[in-house]
Amino acid sequence: MAVQEKASQQGTEQKETAVEFLASLAGTMVTLFFIITFVAQTFAIPSGSMEKTLLVGDHLVVNREQFAPATRWLGALLPYRNPTHGDVIVFMSPEQPGLILVKRVIGTPGDRIHLHDGQVYRNGWKLDEPYAQHTGLGNGSYAATYRDNFPSVPASVMAGVPNDRWREAMPQYIHDGDIVVPPNSYFAMGDNRDNSYDSRYWGFVPQQNLIGRPLFIYWSIRTNEYGPDMSFADQLRMAAHTLLHFFSDTRWSRSFTLIR
Repeated sequence: MAVQEKASQQGTEQKETAVEFLASLAGTMVTLFFIITFVAQTFAIPSGSMEKTLLVGDHLVVNREQFAPATRWLGALLPYRNPTHGDVIVFMSPEQPGLILVKRVIGTPGDRIHLHDGQVYRNGWKLDEPYAQHTGLGNGSYAATYRDNFPSVPASVMAGVPNDRWREAMPQYIHDGDIVVPPNSYFAMGDNRDNSYDSRYWGFVPQQNLIGRPLFIYWSIRTNEYGPDMSFADQLRMAAHTLLHFFSDTRWSRSFTLIR
């Protein structure tokens, strides 16, 4: 009888341990689901506009909550704030619905911005930008003159500004040779200054378009630039190439690199 009672107790303890394990697993899954759904998002870099900070093929973890409007019940737990100078941001394109972009904040509401010979001036002060890259692409052309001396050169199709809305609206934001950032908006540029389609070409980033701030690179692989118009066949070829060359083309040294 004593042996049976002891065995029964052991079976009960094992059952309790299994229940506790399942409860713990369920709690972990709920937490992960919450983080993936509401706090974090992944994003892949498709172009070289942010080189050399971010390379084509970098895959990022993005904090979706940091730039969101603070809520009463989570305000004390999550570090809500507005984007500040130098922040790298992920946002929905104000020009092309559904397109996600990543750029760096150069101007916040009220800032006065202009470029002279490719150098950025904010509120009259030349910026020290160690992250900026200048390749000299297209130097000497009218488009490069617009790009490097914004906004002193009128926006036009010849200057590389296809956006009708921005060409018409830009003059109202220019005061004494500076573009003035309006309320609830941001002026964003790519770090690869000579090859970045950014606020110079389509205008300001509205606050409501912000998705979040990238935290770190979780994986990076060598690949060619690609865009939202990539065909399904090209997507399949790209996926097959990634599978076949995963180990050889992965940039292992960039894994878990913080983004600044």
